[in-house]
Amino acid sequence: MSEIKFGAEIYTWFMDGYGEGNKNKLGHMAEVVGKAGFKGIEPMVLEPYDDYWMGDYKDPAKLKDALDEAGIELAALALICKWDGEEETEAERACADWTIEMLKHFPGAALGTVPLPDGRHDLQQRRLNLVNNVNRVSRRAAEAGLNCSFHPNSPPGSIVRIQDDYDVVLNSLDPSVTGWTPDVGHIIRGGMDIIGTMTRWQHLINHVHYKDYSGNGPEPWAQMGEGKVDFHKITEFLVARNYKGWIICEDECELAITQPDEVTLQNGQWCNEQLVPLL
Repeated sequence: MSEIKFGAEIYTWFMDGYGEGNKNKLGHMAEVVGKAGFKGIEPMVLEPYDDYWMGDYKDPAKLKDALDEAGIELAALALICKWDGEEETEAERACADWTIEMLKHFPGAALGTVPLPDGRHDLQQRRLNLVNNVNRVSRRAAEAGLNCSFHPNSPPGSIVRIQDDYDVVLNSLDPSVTGWTPDVGHIIRGGMDIIGTMTRWQHLINHVHYKDYSGNGPEPWAQMGEGKVDFHKITEFLVARNYKGWIICEDECELAITQPDEVTLQNGQWCNEQLVPLL
């Protein structure tokens, strides 16, 4: 029996002007994710921390109730900061420590560290600063009994988006406390081969993100199963290597901007029909 589980990311609801209409609706998102047949959900925490992404569900008891009602788990919390100074800023440290404390209430849920894109100036120093700060956060989280996973991304302003960036940053992660989340859509958008990249750093993989890629325009995303990413091949790769953990679907296609519920429901059905039988 495979120990891979499929879940969904809440960013699908927050793309249209950061989803002003979806503030404080994490309970609704959990309900849709459960109806879609996913097993878990991954919310986001953005520095400087406020109530924007989590809303009232920053209360762990309220979040747990919503997850229980939807019949799903908290797969992870994605913590998003710049981390490009030599040390964490006061706000970054406070945000990270809040996230660590929150995750203590949800055994097994991972802490995902995600760099906030802010341009590729001073690239060499900022990549080193980023990885040093990520390792610091992961060490504190590991002391609290948490699993951590670093998630690169691919917007033009990201400092971890192409092969050279991965060579510097992934090779500098502290593997005793920090794993890696290969986001297959971001990998291909960065001009890299997905399976080749995952093979090179497979020892770090402890969380996975799926999104599909059209290759068209400045936001080149497709709904799952309609783009260029071979999810069947990637899933078979993970199964063959005895991967145990979450595969989180983070759909950023154009339709998801206006119809996030519908896209999430369709993606859940697609994953259960196309990918779950491969496990």
